[in-house]
Amino acid sequence: MSIEDTTAPTTRTGPSDRKEPAGKGGPGGRRTAGDERLSPIRELSRAMILSVVRDKGTIFFLLIFPILFLLLFGSLFKSDGTSHIKVAQVGEVQVLDSLTKDQREQLTKAATITKVSSESTALEKVRKGDYDALVEQEGGTVVLRYSAADGVKGASARAALNAMLEQANLAATGKPATYTLKASQVEDRSVKPIQYLTPGLMGWAIASSAVFSTALTLVTLRRKKILQRMRLSPIRAWEVVAARIAMSMVIALTQTALFLLVATLPYFGLTLTGAWWLVVPLVMCGTLSLMSLGLLIGSVTKTEESAGGLAQLLVLPMSFLSGSFFSLDSAPDWVQWVSYLMPLRYLVTGSEAVLSRGGGLMEALPTMGGMLAFTAVVTALTLRFFKWNDT
Repeated sequence: MSIEDTTAPTTRTGPSDRKEPAGKGGPGGRRTAGDERLSPIRELSRAMILSVVRDKGTIFFLLIFPILFLLLFGSLFKSDGTSHIKVAQVGEVQVLDSLTKDQREQLTKAATITKVSSESTALEKVRKGDYDALVEQEGGTVVLRYSAADGVKGASARAALNAMLEQANLAATGKPATYTLKASQVEDRSVKPIQYLTPGLMGWAIASSAVFSTALTLVTLRRKKILQRMRLSPIRAWEVVAARIAMSMVIALTQTALFLLVATLPYFGLTLTGAWWLVVPLVMCGTLSLMSLGLLIGSVTKTEESAGGLAQLLVLPMSFLSGSFFSLDSAPDWVQWVSYLMPLRYLVTGSEAVLSRGGGLMEALPTMGGMLAFTAVVTALTLRFFKWNDT
């Protein structure tokens, strides 16, 4: 009795017999070289983004927490567009002395006028900041003097006094102008709080996520020997970096969209200028510069704790010195000079210029250039300290 083999003969297929799944790759189902090069970047980016999306704690600290700061500061300073000023009146100033009761009540909402007898004493108090401005009258000219230490309040004093002079001149219709104003301040450059709170807090949020996440990721990958395995795998180093940049860009642009969405609500009233879209390349350049700082921190530290501590030590002071939480218009000169060394200042000032101050490409290009120059310098420094493993 014999048993017959009923199995079909096995046939080997050569490379030419294999077929790629339909719909993938180039024409005829074949992958193109470009697809193969981009596939690792695309898959790594997707994996990194999904890891962030699935972590509710990360979503809160990267997206929700910064928006809460905008809601808090925006509400606290919502009605703080024009500062209340203190003005010293020396001698008789007819335009002020002739105010009616209603006009004087209206004036007290913006300024407190105090009559003083000594001009020299009043000038000294203006220099010290006890008064924001001094006003006196010389014939038909009203003289306004203020300290250069606070140009915003000086400009507010000029605006208030100008309004009173216009009313007085309007009352003398048909006659030559009764009063003229003499002041050294140029145009009023003061801004509403929401105009600098939005780009400032947005810059702080982007800096925090870019620096912290980049530094901690690099340290974690090195400590767990993942970097070493990646080095031996077909995945190239630039593909890993490109995937990380792509993920950071997605997070930064999402943060930008959320900040603009909240700030332009009627409650806060941020009005975007015509070139507001330039904030997109500004944010992208800023993210690159801040990521380079995170890479440097991750290269010189060995644990997540030390990386987080060093990142905090750099990000928080940089946020204060770059104008993220308050305007630097009245800051000392040394603070201004130090801030020019920080990429966050360029992101904050550039975003403020294009979002609410009417700036355009000529204002955006220098700030983007400054951030890219910072990126190049710090990246070159990072290459000096970068290690694939802890040994």
